[in-house]
Amino acid sequence: MVRFAADITKESIVDVEAVVRKVDPPVKSCSQQDVEMHVERLFVISQAEPRLPLQLDDAVRPEGEDGDENRKPGVTQDTRLDNRVIDLRTTTSQAIFRLQSGVCKLFREILDNKGFVEIQTPKLTPAASEGGAHSFPVSYFNTTAYLAQSPQFYKQMGICGDFDKVFCVGPVFRAENSNTHRHLTEFVGLDIEMAFNYHYHEVIDSIYDTMVQIFKGLRANFQSEIQTVNKQFPSKPFEFWEVPLKLNYTDALVMLRQAGVEIEDEEDLSTPNEKLLGRLVKDLYSTDFFVLDKYPRAVRPFYTMPDPKYHKYSNSFDMFMRGEEILSGSQRIHDAQLLTRSAEHHKIDLEKIKSYIDSFRYGTHPHGGGGIGLERVCMLYLGLHNVRQTSMFPRDPKRLTP
Repeated sequence: MVRFAADITKESIVDVEAVVRKVDPPVKSCSQQDVEMHVERLFVISQAEPRLPLQLDDAVRPEGEDGDENRKPGVTQDTRLDNRVIDLRTTTSQAIFRLQSGVCKLFREILDNKGFVEIQTPKLTPAASEGGAHSFPVSYFNTTAYLAQSPQFYKQMGICGDFDKVFCVGPVFRAENSNTHRHLTEFVGLDIEMAFNYHYHEVIDSIYDTMVQIFKGLRANFQSEIQTVNKQFPSKPFEFWEVPLKLNYTDALVMLRQAGVEIEDEEDLSTPNEKLLGRLVKDLYSTDFFVLDKYPRAVRPFYTMPDPKYHKYSNSFDMFMRGEEILSGSQRIHDAQLLTRSAEHHKIDLEKIKSYIDSFRYGTHPHGGGGIGLERVCMLYLGLHNVRQTSMFPRDPKRLTP
């Protein structure tokens, strides 16, 4: 039997009939330290090929310090993704995606407890909800459809239909030729929309509380997974306030300018500036999670409600984790005439969004919401360096397989 077992290739599937016995002293090199199996019969159910495209020991090797002469080579990201089914077998990948599953479960449970209704929205749409430049056109019989850039229009139409609080979980498609550590052409959107009574900050507070409850749930229930990931990719624990830290966009500009950044009043934040702002906020407030409110109208979508006092700004916000945006949200325009004028200003074909605009002609609650990127949340919570690590089969401008 020993010779038979020695010839079994790595990663083969086996059935073992054995007697489990306690051991003393514990076997410290194993995950089960106080018992061992005494094998009586062994069967090979599915034999792996002798040569694996990557070795699991290499794939879980911790990141070493730069210049470490004793550092063994690991596995490149492309090799991992080209052979994803093997890479998914590592303890690190198993931990990442079990935690990601936990994020989705918590998201649903928390919003259900808040009285939200989960809805399903179309992924084939007649118009690009976030603007046509970053949408995927699809041949649709004798016309053109688009892969949904977000469930934005349909979340709002749900509010128009008297569902006061809705959310959805589903794929989002962005035709952005961005080959960065945080961009994907397809990702999972966790989207929220809700009516409010007095002020759109009710929306911010509700979303912020949802995220805080998710963070608490991960901290309480996924310590084993967090520690497993940290063994390979060390990072500091994620810190957050239980009450929202809200900074105005103008406050952020002041902080960045004091740090030496040249930036215009109505200019959007670049990735380096977001990261710098995150470091400044962490140093000043000791939190990795904060809200940036009152973005310039010029950098927000056409459906964003303008600020009633300062018309260059808007009732819109982003949320950040470790200095990177994970949510974009706003109060929405709920007046059909104002929405029409805004769409015209953005040179959007009104005929393609007619049903959306018409939804607001019959009485609609003031409302707002936001869209969260699942993969980014997991990446940043765990302190990872690339969103492809938290996408099981990532899609980007250079990857369409496996």
